[in-house]
Amino acid sequence: MIKYILKCHNDHEFESWFSNSDEFEKLNKRKLLECIFCSSKKIKKSIMAPMIFNTKKNKAIKFDIIDKDYNERKNKLLQIRKFIEKNFDYVGEDFSKKVREIYYDKKNNKAIYGTATLDERKELAEEGIDLFSIPWINKDN
Repeated sequence: MIKYILKCHNDHEFESWFSNSDEFEKLNKRKLLECIFCSSKKIKKSIMAPMIFNTKKNKAIKFDIIDKDYNERKNKLLQIRKFIEKNFDYVGEDFSKKVREIYYDKKNNKAIYGTATLDERKELAEEGIDLFSIPWINKDN
């Protein structure tokens, strides 16, 4: 089995499992794959990091260099998350609405974080509102 991160022509990303890479190609060629968000049938594989599994030992193979680099980056992202949660107000899915209120009210310099769809982010960018997205690392994993 292989897991791919897939992307439609509308830039929606989602994951799916296939028995092998040929299976993905065959299904995609026959237009049997579709985006889970918009039902688009124009699907491509996104860039992904491979996972390696040692079937003899029944466990994942560890690469010290990759693990060290991964752990350093993960710790930095966790520090960023902790800083944001401590110093910014969470507004959830109301992010695009709230960021506009702050942007157009020049007296308001409130720091917020939340979620926005791709379309909302594009609209905000068109209005000249710069956003910064970071990977939101799970604290428990």
